[in-house]
Amino acid sequence: MVGKEFEKLVEIMAQLRGENGCEWDKAQTHESLKPYLIEEAYEVLNAIDNQDDEELKEELGDVLLQVVFHSQIAAERGAFTIEDVIRTLSDKLIRRHPHVFGDAQGYSYARWEEIKAKEKGQKKRSSIGDVNHALPGLSLARRVQENAADVGFDWTEIEDVWNKVEEEIRELKKAKNEEEIEEEMGDLLFAIVNLARFLNVDPESAIRKATEKFITRFEKMEKEIEKDGKKLENMTVSEMDEYWNKVKATEYKHPEVHEEVKEK
Repeated sequence: MVGKEFEKLVEIMAQLRGENGCEWDKAQTHESLKPYLIEEAYEVLNAIDNQDDEELKEELGDVLLQVVFHSQIAAERGAFTIEDVIRTLSDKLIRRHPHVFGDAQGYSYARWEEIKAKEKGQKKRSSIGDVNHALPGLSLARRVQENAADVGFDWTEIEDVWNKVEEEIRELKKAKNEEEIEEEMGDLLFAIVNLARFLNVDPESAIRKATEKFITRFEKMEKEIEKDGKKLENMTVSEMDEYWNKVKATEYKHPEVHEEVKEK
């Protein structure tokens, strides 16, 4: 059943790119589709955050469409086909899991990196692995830290991580110029990513949620201000802060805690 549905999808894509197909689809290139692939990947993350299976099903389909789209464009110029993509992936999965499909015993990060390096005709650069520098900053930091931890270079106690964060805050406060401030801010962010990792929190996901929360609160605050016949641009920061706290108060699960904070 899966095979038939997949074949149908590939045929639809070929028709969309065909002589009597869609003008927009026919005009696309690998380069023009780049933003859509990134956008669809983030929409998958959003669906996971929302814990919405229907949304996740649809967004995963949109990511799959991008794979089929790029493969169709490649097939038209004689580079490779979707079958080549699938075959390459299947072979790679088997090759990189000798503990499942071969005689090796148990998963080994070091072995995984050795296999990857061999595939690319490279010597293993270091135990930290082949780092994908194209990742967003927070995700890149998390991946590097995870790779280092896999070879034993890691904190042993979370208290040490908390102390490191506090140390970096102190160093940032002492920074004297723009160059030092940037460096110390980077160190602080790197330490916070480490803390997030110890707390089993994905930092990229956490910052996205925090930003979305800020947007939602700001929009609610603006509505409350307009409801009172006022305009945001005519208000002081102190006045806006009152409305901000009013909106935050409606979100507290334990109002008594909010009252204690407010009194302090």
